[in-house]
This record gives sequence, structure tokens and C-alpha cells, in this order.
Amino acid sequence: MKRLFDVVFSVILLLILLIPMVLIAIVVKVTSEGEVLYWSDRVGKNNIVFKMPKFRSMLADTPVLATHLLDNPQSNLTPIGNFLRKYSLDEFPQLWSILKGDMSFVGPRPALFNQDDLIKLRLVQGVDKISPGLTGWAQINGRDELPIPEKVKMDAEYLQRQSFLFDLKILWLTFLKVIKKDGISH
Repeated sequence: MKRLFDVVFSVILLLILLIPMVLIAIVVKVTSEGEVLYWSDRVGKNNIVFKMPKFRSMLADTPVLATHLLDNPQSNLTPIGNFLRKYSLDEFPQLWSILKGDMSFVGPRPALFNQDDLIKLRLVQGVDKISPGLTGWAQINGRDELPIPEKVKMDAEYLQRQSFLFDLKILWLTFLKVIKKDGISH
């Protein structure tokens, strides 16, 4: 049921968001140098690395690190990067990853390939056995503000509680968080 929901809902959203995504792509292209999409190496189900697309919100020469590890993340943002991140518009291309099956709508956020501490903690908790998500239980319980051990604790709680209704609750709460710009620190 979860995979069927992911496929159907991602196709619907891709169709609805087609024109806004084209407009975002144009604005990204004309406001900064580099590719429109940034393909990030992320860790998926069973620790398999996949390429996850996002609209590029950082300058092309930004180091490949989790944003919180950058000395001054704000200085690495493109002219519209802050806006894209504030409203999670940079995440729209991840609908492709959901349609393809690398991700789900709900699950732990996919770790960067070099976030060894997060990957190891998830492995210990068994969280690596589920598909990463566009949003998740940790996302709505602190998002960027949670330290890694707390994120993994929330991911493990999701693993234990996962159900279709719980996923719908998380999607609704995510929508509310994005609208309020709650829990975004960069």
C-alpha cells in the first residue's frame, strides 16, 4: 500500500508542480552559475547509495558537507537559496526519487554518503532497513534543530510505529511545519 501511494501521489504532484518546477529551474539558472539540479549522493535502504536531486540552493563550489558543518552556511547560499530552503521548494525534484523507488514520502531523511556517525547509529537501530523519506518523524519533531542521536531515536520510533495512518499524520504535520517555516535553521 505504501509503494502504491508513493507512486500515485508522486505522479499527481509532479503533474501539479510541473509549471512551478519549470519556473524555479529558470530562476535558479539565471540567478547563479552551475547546474539547476544538484545530485547528492545519499544513503538509502540497506545503506545503498543513490543520487538524490534537489534544486541547487548553494553555490556551485560549496563543499559536500551537511549544511550544519559549514563554517557559514548563509555565505554559501545562492541569491534565491534561502527562499528555496525556507519553503522547502528545493525538495520538489525528490518526487523523482520517490517515483523511482529510491525514497518514500515518509521515512528517515536520507543521510549524506559521508555522514558516518548518522549512518552507524541508524545501522545499530535497524533504521537502515527502511526507505528514506521526503519527510519523517524526526523532521516534524525538530528538523534541523535535532542533534544526530535524537534524530536516530525518532527514526527508530518511526520504524516501530510505521503504518499508513501514521504516514498520513506525518505528511499533514510536515505540511503545517513547512507553511510555518518551523524548525529551519539554515
